[in-house]
Amino acid sequence: MTVAPLETDDELLIRIQSGDEQAFVDLYRRRQAALYRFALHMSGSMPVAEDVTQEVFLALLREECGYDPERGTLSGYLFGIARKLVLRHLERGRGDVALEVEGDDSALPELAVIDDPMLDLTRREGIEALRRAVQALPRRYREVVVLCDLEEVDYADAAVALGCPIGTVRSRLHRARGLLLDKLNQERNPRQAMALKPVRCVS
Repeated sequence: MTVAPLETDDELLIRIQSGDEQAFVDLYRRRQAALYRFALHMSGSMPVAEDVTQEVFLALLREECGYDPERGTLSGYLFGIARKLVLRHLERGRGDVALEVEGDDSALPELAVIDDPMLDLTRREGIEALRRAVQALPRRYREVVVLCDLEEVDYADAAVALGCPIGTVRSRLHRARGLLLDKLNQERNPRQAMALKPVRCVS
């Protein structure tokens, strides 16, 4: 029995624009989780992430949908819409708060089943430390880490989403990884980080 190949995002979009509801459902199921995680990491708010994700897909239903396949993939375009919507929420003061997602396993990396509860606790603590470190990054570095490292978006799609050249994506990611490593080291060794912190003399 021959299995039919999966339709591409572009093929699904063509069907969506012709009024095919099932195509919309298929594309939503394919891309919703990654867009939600991106919005969650960028905003620090589950309600904002939910709103942004819904608004991204509603944008596809509008006649003025500006997607151009010659400029990049649909995935990169969707991340770009999500980014603009998150920034709009942040400007309104509704996001960029401490990330609280204890009850939302969809925002966590997949974990293998572990019999040792202490090992499981250690790994989960590591994930929480990573999440806090990512959330503490400046926005321009946070977004490139979330896209390229957490969501594994390629540089070309990240460039489309961020509206910048690929070279800028590479340089920001290099800087972001350095900042992220510093923040993780500070969290693991807070006393050492305080000892190395320069002290300003007051005359």
